[in-house]
Amino acid sequence: MFDEIRFNRVERLPKYVFAEVNDLKMAERRAGADVIDFSMGNPDGDTPEHIREKLIESAQKTKTHGYSTSKGIPKLLMAISDWYKRRYDCDLDPMTECVATMGSKEGYAHLTYAVTNPGDVAVVPDPTYPIHEYSFILAGGNVVKFGIEFDEDYRLNEDKFFDDLDKVFKESSPKPKYVLVNFPHNPTTATVTPDFYVRLVAMAKEKRFYIISDIAYGDITFGDYKTPSIMSVPGAKDVAVESFTLSKSYNMAGWRVGFFVGNKKLIGALQKIKSWLDYGMFTPIQVAATVALNGDQQCVRDITDKYEHRQDVLLEAFDRAGWHIRKNQASMFVWAKLPECCAHLGSLEFSKRLLTEAGVAVAPGIGFGAYGENYVRIALIENDNRIRQAARNIKEFLKQFQEEKK
Repeated sequence: MFDEIRFNRVERLPKYVFAEVNDLKMAERRAGADVIDFSMGNPDGDTPEHIREKLIESAQKTKTHGYSTSKGIPKLLMAISDWYKRRYDCDLDPMTECVATMGSKEGYAHLTYAVTNPGDVAVVPDPTYPIHEYSFILAGGNVVKFGIEFDEDYRLNEDKFFDDLDKVFKESSPKPKYVLVNFPHNPTTATVTPDFYVRLVAMAKEKRFYIISDIAYGDITFGDYKTPSIMSVPGAKDVAVESFTLSKSYNMAGWRVGFFVGNKKLIGALQKIKSWLDYGMFTPIQVAATVALNGDQQCVRDITDKYEHRQDVLLEAFDRAGWHIRKNQASMFVWAKLPECCAHLGSLEFSKRLLTEAGVAVAPGIGFGAYGENYVRIALIENDNRIRQAARNIKEFLKQFQEEKK
């Protein structure tokens, strides 16, 4: 009925690749199968007790039950500013250069909706976390992509990145207005050096574009590696904003707390559109988020140590199973090339068969873009015993393909 009435914006969205795996996963569970689930970056740990206690304390105060402020309560905005000063020696005006968001996805959807005119071009390297690309598309913009390259230790080939970006600006018409970067990268876990942002800021000023940087996994780093921030670069606030979320660092995924900081023009646009579209997060959640950012950060170190330990366990166990993967420097994921014996399947078919035949769920790389093909993303959200069980299942699964190769 009413076939002539079309929903053009929604029709620009492709079929969600992950939905196929999710539907299979649910079907397997309904049939009684034990699925070891590495498919979604949903932290399995508890939110630290001191954060939960602050939520309860604030929620008991009935004055916190009314409408909040869409851009964030002043104490949370100050905590965001102070967090950046401690971490990155960056001075931010809490009222004009910070805005609290309901997690990262809401922030990206509203920011791009606020600043994208029909036909505007944004550059989003591939593969990518889907909202990074489709937030621009939903806002009526167009996206230009190029594949990122990294070495065997998942360090970005920065020279190649800038060569490719420069080529985009030479060939694109109209010229891009926005360049989105995300390091540590989701899904590939690729990392960058501080000089990467120095070069990017300089290029933005030369070619006149804004940078949107996502450091959602910035806290989760291993060994000597520390995530740099674009906000540490002199003059970055002239051309850039950056986002962070409390979902991973503090096991607060379901709380939906994040923030954007930086350029006043972009932050002001996000603040303005949010004032029309929402009344902000429940105040007790914002109060608890303030405690998370201002409080003892040992909980973040403990969470990071857990992810590093799980990565070590997974790499060792999967190696024994015949799936050889290198260790990365950051994030709660492993970006794994398909085992050689299964490369012909492609990432989606491999993921579907791994689920139905081995009871192990992973995210197919193709779901993150064309350059994600031949890889899968493995989230470190299962405990040691489950990881080792997955490896045993995978070993049996791979045998059929290894025998076919003989």
